[in-house]
Amino acid sequence: MEKNIEIIIIEDEEDILELIEYHLQKAGYETVGFLSTENVEQFLEEESPSLMIIDRNLPGVEGSDFVSYIRGLGYDIPVIFLTAKDQESQLEEGYESGGDDYMTKPFSTKELLLRVKALLKRSGALAHQDKIKYRDITLDGVKKTAFISGEPVALTLREFDLLLAFVKNADKPLTRDFLREEAWGSEGDEVNDNAVNVAINRLKKKIDPTGEKGYFVPVWGVGYKLV
Repeated sequence: MEKNIEIIIIEDEEDILELIEYHLQKAGYETVGFLSTENVEQFLEEESPSLMIIDRNLPGVEGSDFVSYIRGLGYDIPVIFLTAKDQESQLEEGYESGGDDYMTKPFSTKELLLRVKALLKRSGALAHQDKIKYRDITLDGVKKTAFISGEPVALTLREFDLLLAFVKNADKPLTRDFLREEAWGSEGDEVNDNAVNVAINRLKKKIDPTGEKGYFVPVWGVGYKLV
């Protein structure tokens, strides 16, 4: 699989940090969490993350001051501020310090994911993510088409979404509940485990008719994983 998009989260409330990381990882992003700005500058020197989500109220240094500081060093990483500071003057202060977007607490994780995706698109970080690869599988997320060893494979939209969920989470055990949510969406509540198994078997026959590639393996008590 192509290198995942890496996102830094700087949030001093550990439960909120874990919540954000959980939802971003579930969406297929790589995350690195910090409880303060300490060590973040060193991390930026060594890595090239695509986005930063930073709280304004941090120990030691105010979030917007830190962003202004790294902007002065030449880092142009897109920034989303996440904070309880919601007065107009405070919002202006955040944008003027180099922030690209702003969310106030309490926040919706779904809205945060939408804003992350929108900002990554604007910055160009998602441009190379239109096509996702794993082993000899290539998926075009824009055209919703699948290729095995360069040859097109006819999949239904649901089968494509199912395969996309596996490719985005390759080598990770995926529960049937997760797969229901990814491939069936709001209809997932009406889909039983057997229907998920049938859908996966149908997908397997389409992308690996002889069974020799062994893409999917069952994980006892959990579900399946793509290997």
